[in-house]
Amino acid sequence: MNPGNEQVSETEQAPCVVVLDYGAGNVHSAVRALEAAGARVKLSADPQDVMDADGLVVPGVGAFAAVMDGLRSVQAPRLIDRRLSGGRPVLGICVGLQVMFDEGVEHGERSEGLAQWPGTVERLNAPVVPHMGWNTVEPPQDSILFKGIENERFYFVHSYGVQDWNFDQTIERMKAPGVTWSEHGGPFVAAVENGALSATQFHPEKSSAAGIALLRNWLSTLPRTGRMADRMPARGAEVEK
Repeated sequence: MNPGNEQVSETEQAPCVVVLDYGAGNVHSAVRALEAAGARVKLSADPQDVMDADGLVVPGVGAFAAVMDGLRSVQAPRLIDRRLSGGRPVLGICVGLQVMFDEGVEHGERSEGLAQWPGTVERLNAPVVPHMGWNTVEPPQDSILFKGIENERFYFVHSYGVQDWNFDQTIERMKAPGVTWSEHGGPFVAAVENGALSATQFHPEKSSAAGIALLRNWLSTLPRTGRMADRMPARGAEVEK
């Protein structure tokens, strides 16, 4: 067997992931981490790319309202909703998790979120804010994201979070969302796994080997549709931009 041909085959089998490019600060670390986990990665806000990707990553740093404004500027609320309606995987990171909830409250101002999950993002009830550094998590027993890394620590940087989870599971035969918790002053949602939609409050791309392992677990759930194979940049090209 020709080793070169084998390498091409491995590349072709890698899932194609789009990191949503809407001005969310430095996203290159997320691109590098996803590539290290085995994905082919493209930074894009093109609607066709967003819809065709095997997986979509929604990063987010800073203020809830500013992230929502950025998402609206590239029609992301509609595109994310369309992807999820079709069972196409989406992963939110940090504020990318927060905007999946009903609303965020910062400095007394309420901002509407994507409302994929019920709940309000509020300032952490802790003596020291922001919550910055490594912390443990408590995933559910059937977690896919945390398989094999249940006892690892992950890197958090945030002042706000979801501190209550109220999700009424009313549809028979539908699996209830899996919620992972962490604690800083009190419990808060560290991650959610809900069918095609997953999200983490911490930064997998800053969480060393444990973060790469979590991304690899997420990639393992993605379909390999090949819809974007001819539109993907060379490995490392997005980081060099």
